[in-house]
Formats: sequence, structure tokens, C-alpha cells
Amino acid sequence: MALFGNNTKENFTPNPVSASVAETPNPYVSNPNTMNVIGKGTTITGDIDTSNDIRIDGKLEGNLFCKAKVILGNSAILEGNLSAVTAEISGEVVGKVEVSELLNLKNTSTIHGDINTGKLVIEAGAKFNGSCKMGAVSKEISLNGSENMKKQVAALV
Repeated sequence: MALFGNNTKENFTPNPVSASVAETPNPYVSNPNTMNVIGKGTTITGDIDTSNDIRIDGKLEGNLFCKAKVILGNSAILEGNLSAVTAEISGEVVGKVEVSELLNLKNTSTIHGDINTGKLVIEAGAKFNGSCKMGAVSKEISLNGSENMKKQVAALV
């Protein structure tokens, strides 16, 4: 006899998780199975080029090219350029920000660099130092990050 009931290892069956709960997608993530995460306290030096959503709560010293959604948390620091389809920034960016669709600057965000985006949402308290271009100009944004970087370096040499 078990201390808190009649279940023993032989007859114990855990309650199954409802299929509707297990398969409910997170509305803030394009594809919950492909979210890349860089945690707080982690520093990465170098460029990141991804086709999947990415969330950064740590520090990236390099450029970030994302063909999906970028989320920079409150503790995130990006020292480099950001190029993405959509982005939600709560942390700090020191570099150029290019977002082809929607850029959302949260009240804790700080941007030191130019912004080029299709649509822009700025919460009260967000800060940015630089110029901002919106609308049709953003169609010039290319999301082929590493290829563009190689072409820019080759042009300089």
C-alpha cells in the first residue's frame, strides 16, 4: 500500500497531456520547434546567419542575419548589424538595424545606429540615436547576410 494512495509502479498511469494543450503554438514564435536561444550570461563572438527564429538574452559581438524573427531580451547586447524579417528589441543594439517587415522597439530598448524597416512600433521609453527610413525603402533590405558581407569585404579590398 502506497503512502498517499493505492498507486504502485505496476498500476500507475500518469495523466496524459491533452492534445489541444500540447499542440497549442506559441503566438510569439513563428515555429516553436526551431527557436534558437542564446541565454543570459553567454557571449558569442562572430556572425550568426540563421533561417530560424532566434532569441538572444546574452551578448553577441558580431552581425546577426535572420530570415525569420529576432527577439532581443532586456539583457541582450548586440554589437554589430542586425538584419531580419521581423524583430522585437528590448535590449541594446550598437549597429545598423534592417528589418524588412515589422520592428518593435520595447520601452527598455536602446539603438545606437541607423534603422531601415517596413513598419515601426516604438514604445514610450525606447531610445535610438541615428536615422530612420521606413516603408518602400525597406524593400532594398537583403536577408542574404553572409553573402552580402562577403561582397562588401571584397569591394573594400
